[in-house]
Amino acid sequence: MQTPLPLIAHHFASISLHTMTAYIGRFAPSPTGPLHFGSLLAALASYLDARYHHGQWLVRIEDLDPPREDPQAAHQILTILDAYQLHWDGEVRYQSQRSEAYQQVLEQLIHQNKVFPCACSRKQLNGTLHNGVCQLADHFRLDNDYAWRFAIGSGECGFDDQLQGHYCESLERDIGDFVVKRRDGPWSYQLAVVADDADQNITHVVRGIDLIDSTLRQQQLQQALDYPIPQYAHIPVALENNGQKLSKQNLATALQPDDSGNTLWDALLWLKQAPPPELRNQGNATVLQWAIQHWNLGALMGIRDNPAPAPFLR
Repeated sequence: MQTPLPLIAHHFASISLHTMTAYIGRFAPSPTGPLHFGSLLAALASYLDARYHHGQWLVRIEDLDPPREDPQAAHQILTILDAYQLHWDGEVRYQSQRSEAYQQVLEQLIHQNKVFPCACSRKQLNGTLHNGVCQLADHFRLDNDYAWRFAIGSGECGFDDQLQGHYCESLERDIGDFVVKRRDGPWSYQLAVVADDADQNITHVVRGIDLIDSTLRQQQLQQALDYPIPQYAHIPVALENNGQKLSKQNLATALQPDDSGNTLWDALLWLKQAPPPELRNQGNATVLQWAIQHWNLGALMGIRDNPAPAPFLR
């Protein structure tokens, strides 16, 4: 894991993270590649929502899966955020440094009988529930050759999203007993994000709708651990002309530094914020000042996807 340059490691030092605030948001990218326009949308929306509410905006690098990560990506991500003047509060958190904290959370779940060791593959599991006992329990030794799964219940669960309305899924059919620590060692995204959101007192999560399914898994963990549950708002996902999600996996074009304000203006237009044409070429600081004052999260109400602007399509 590469340590960020001192220039971009700490912003808004005058704002203490220990100060009580009504709003703490965050942007939490995975360092699997450089930021693209789709990731800028998520960063910008979460940043503007936090600043509009006079809240804090934290950055967390979710570096839990080294084989999938680009060693340069974390530094590149922070550099691009800094170039667009999306300045964060406090120090950047790296999940790769948090294993001890995640182990404590796992031990609490074990003590509560909320998780169980399991050697089943996803195919073997096939959507069935184990009721806290792995079907292969008699065929594997407890020598770390297993994953830890959260024992899900039955029935339905749901939550009220600020943009998408009420979202509901079947615990058994749609979620199932999900992994909190992988068989090959790494911590799962679900456990790590819940532990860090609670530890950092996150009150609001603004992120892409492609993660809305994860929210229900995370809320199951939050309830089991008696953690507060943040408010969620899932923004649309940017699409290519062929209907694919704009993503690193689909080789979306990497963002380049742009101090003209034009890239942020395009992002605001995509986010239905109706930026005035005269704001173009006014620079990132001026664009962000206008955007914070005029931020309207509700403009994205009920929108699930939206084609990305042509300049950012590969």
